[in-house]
Amino acid sequence: MESSIPVGRSLYSRSMGEAKEIGGGAVGLRGFFQSLKPTKQGLALNVDLSLTTFHESTGIIAYLQKRCDFLKDLSQMKTRALAEDERREVEKALKNIRIFVCHRKTDQRYHVHGLTEETTENLKFRDRSGKNYMVVDYFKEHYNHDIKFRNLPCLQIGRSKPCYVPMELCVVCEGQKFLGKLSDEQTSKMLKMGCQRPSERKGIIKGVVEGAFAARSNSYADQFNLQVSKDMTQLLGRVLFPPKLKLGNGGRIKDITPDRFDRQWNLLDSHVAEGSKIKNWALISFGGTPEHHSFVPKFINQLSNRCEQLGILLNKKTVVSPLFERIQLLNNVSILESKLKKIQEAVSGNLQLLICVMERKHRGYADLKRIAETSIGVVTQCCLYPNLSKLTFQFLANLALKINVKLGGCNVGLYNSLPCQIPRIFSDEEPVMFMGADVTHPHPLDDLSPSVVAVVASMNWPSANKYISRMRSQTHRKEIIECLDVMTGELLEEFLKEVGKLPRRIIFFRDGVSETQFYKVLKEELHAVHMACSRYPGYKPSITFVVVQKRHHTRLFHREKNGGLTHYSDQNVPPGTVVDTVITHPREFDFYLCSHWGTKGTSRPTHYHVLWDENNFQSDEMQQLVYNLCYTFARCTGPVSLVPPVYYAHLAAYRGRLYLDRSDSAAISRTTLYRATPMQSAPAAPLPKLRDSVKRLMFYC
Repeated sequence: MESSIPVGRSLYSRSMGEAKEIGGGAVGLRGFFQSLKPTKQGLALNVDLSLTTFHESTGIIAYLQKRCDFLKDLSQMKTRALAEDERREVEKALKNIRIFVCHRKTDQRYHVHGLTEETTENLKFRDRSGKNYMVVDYFKEHYNHDIKFRNLPCLQIGRSKPCYVPMELCVVCEGQKFLGKLSDEQTSKMLKMGCQRPSERKGIIKGVVEGAFAARSNSYADQFNLQVSKDMTQLLGRVLFPPKLKLGNGGRIKDITPDRFDRQWNLLDSHVAEGSKIKNWALISFGGTPEHHSFVPKFINQLSNRCEQLGILLNKKTVVSPLFERIQLLNNVSILESKLKKIQEAVSGNLQLLICVMERKHRGYADLKRIAETSIGVVTQCCLYPNLSKLTFQFLANLALKINVKLGGCNVGLYNSLPCQIPRIFSDEEPVMFMGADVTHPHPLDDLSPSVVAVVASMNWPSANKYISRMRSQTHRKEIIECLDVMTGELLEEFLKEVGKLPRRIIFFRDGVSETQFYKVLKEELHAVHMACSRYPGYKPSITFVVVQKRHHTRLFHREKNGGLTHYSDQNVPPGTVVDTVITHPREFDFYLCSHWGTKGTSRPTHYHVLWDENNFQSDEMQQLVYNLCYTFARCTGPVSLVPPVYYAHLAAYRGRLYLDRSDSAAISRTTLYRATPMQSAPAAPLPKLRDSVKRLMFYC
């Protein structure tokens, strides 16, 4: 594909489908990923459909109309000027974009370095002969062009010396990856573009490979004497049996086995495994119409009834009358904090839960969570008015499950405990702690904000389904966890309080690590865990360290029989599908597990790579352990695609990131407007500390 656009290990081309506008000056384009990797069958070519966003190639004026909401009518308002905050937003949108000019013929491309302080009408410069020119006069005299948008600044396309071009004469170059943060609407459109059923995705991949190696003359493969099979690798997978699950039933234990094809179960005739008791709770509304507000009493009543049906005790009355505030309150951090403190004081500091109903999604959500969890010390549950107008059975059940687990309850457990399932390694008398760790990094255009790390650990044995978290900020974009020894030490201390003894074994799941970082992460983070353990004299638990990878391009498809389609050709592989041969590493302990049922698109199996194993797991034991744990995730009634310790760590790290997204931090927002010159990383600003009343709860769910 000579006309393809290379991005990393992927190539993008219009031959795989026209670019699709997704709004905001961005387009989505299909391509394919390619890499060579060592496997048990030898060197394997990994090819998969890929998708990414690019800047739309259009005139700068049209681009800004799409990118900036406040400029959407710019073409009809040619005399419009920019306020200072608007100017900063425009500069943020255009900084470092490559453009070409259309007032003269040239193949030259330029980078936008910034905007001029002066408007085009007032801007003057000195030409090579030393003559002073007004920009508008220069373009009229030399190119017979009347500048229309005279009150806009010019683009500064020269780094070392002034070089000004009016915006209306510039066009965004094609093939530039869009690094801006996608909106919810843009993300939804991209997901739809990449949502192909298995048979369709398989056909696209086969077409790419056949097209790449069809023309044999002068091919790169011939020059390197490479022979590439056009057929996908065929292999045998196994489907693991689902575990028997433990639910409640009026104080009695009830067991079910998820035997549906998608391994889902329901709670129609069951209680949660362990219901929480919520006596003191309140409700606050942000925005909404009087009609919306009229839904609240019915919502309180039905939510309380649904909780009761599930074995959760939620007081039928709030401790204070529901409060109705304007949504603008979420823009004022100090007043918001004052309001929440008054609610807490009204119940003498004993508020357990605050339900927050919002008119719509709002950026003040981040402030609300930070204030509630780090200043007030109360668990919150947010929902939107559009859902209250419907009050479906499913919505109320999902809300009840989240509330239960946040307040210390347990929604589901394994009927046969882990010591019963893997007696060779686990026992009731020797507790085990499961840990999960994840690091989230700031936006690609943000060169200053710290990364956020979260570590979670199970606090009960043998159930192993209640996890508490520790979060820290750390050096910008650093992948190795800096304070892992401190966080692990705190979690061990909490485990000792809850269980009464230190864990005999630690199973550590680490997310977000690429293969090139395996050795460094293992060396430094395993050492940090050992350091935390060494603070207890004579304490040396057996540690297993597993890297969990979701961002890869391996896909599993049903095999076609005799070259034809079967009933399963357009279905995803079933939950429990595990592959540990042929496509796995030739020497190391790894496997692919598809633990969930993919309802849309093509399922992506999770890759588990065991880097260190002092517990001497057999492959069957590790695979069954991970698969069974996937049934214990608190927020849904089905197995999830990712082992829960990692899933919880991801949620906790996202919550830590929210603590940094303060709506009143104008200084912070200014520093993240555009990619800055590389600089020494400043010390990371610490995250606010959690209040004791929430730090031992799964508030992040």
